[in-house]
Amino acid sequence: MSGLTGAIAGLVLAVQQAPPPDPAAWWSPDVPRPSAELEPLANRQLGKGEQPIPIDNGVEPLLYRLWGLQPLQSQVLRTGELILEVWARPARGVRQTVIRLTLRRDGRAFVQARAGLGCCTPEIGRRVDINAELGGQAVEALRAAPADPAWAQPRSVIVDYGGGAVSALCVDGVSWDVTLLVPGQARHLRRACDDAEVGSIASILTTAVGAALGRDARLDATLPRGSDFSRQHKAYADLLASGGALLPGQGSRSQPAAVPFEDDEGASPTRP
Repeated sequence: MSGLTGAIAGLVLAVQQAPPPDPAAWWSPDVPRPSAELEPLANRQLGKGEQPIPIDNGVEPLLYRLWGLQPLQSQVLRTGELILEVWARPARGVRQTVIRLTLRRDGRAFVQARAGLGCCTPEIGRRVDINAELGGQAVEALRAAPADPAWAQPRSVIVDYGGGAVSALCVDGVSWDVTLLVPGQARHLRRACDDAEVGSIASILTTAVGAALGRDARLDATLPRGSDFSRQHKAYADLLASGGALLPGQGSRSQPAAVPFEDDEGASPTRP
């Protein structure tokens, strides 16, 4: 035992006598470029005359960083690219799920998904991270996302079942925020728990959620119904068939304006 004690004491003394690190070297290590799965649009810079795309989806840049994501406000897109982002917020509890799909001009697409507890501490509790490349039908579904007619709907809505408008009260369900980012412009929609509301963006949710499922069982557990939004889709179709409609919600804001972007169609298709 005395030999062990002496060895520990010697180790402690050696650590204490070690020279402090060089202050300049401390701040200048080699920083490897992140993989495309971690940052699909890494090292992008705004072109001459470009402006950051206005983002107004209620998520501040610092909150993105707490979730381990580059802020949507700093993403720079080129011709043919897009980002689709979905936030799922259950009415009961503090569990949240974030899914971001990115399509690059070289044809590659990626999913970044997060699940965690967004409450009570500065960090995100029990955070689950997914970073992967997409392929096959998932890429084609993402490519078609900007053409979905839902993006022409009001940002927030109330449901008129034909006899008057009714605001949804989200007591035991999931509220969804979806954001579409294309070169120069963003679109944001917020839908509460009402099936008809959610059904109006069912195909968008199916695309995003379907791309994230099956990669980590812990994230799958936050989405017990998976990517099946058929019930909500039917509710929306029934609403329209009965003469009902989705009306702009009280205080529903207009979408952010478009800004100039660099149209570089002639750029190398292999450059991210």
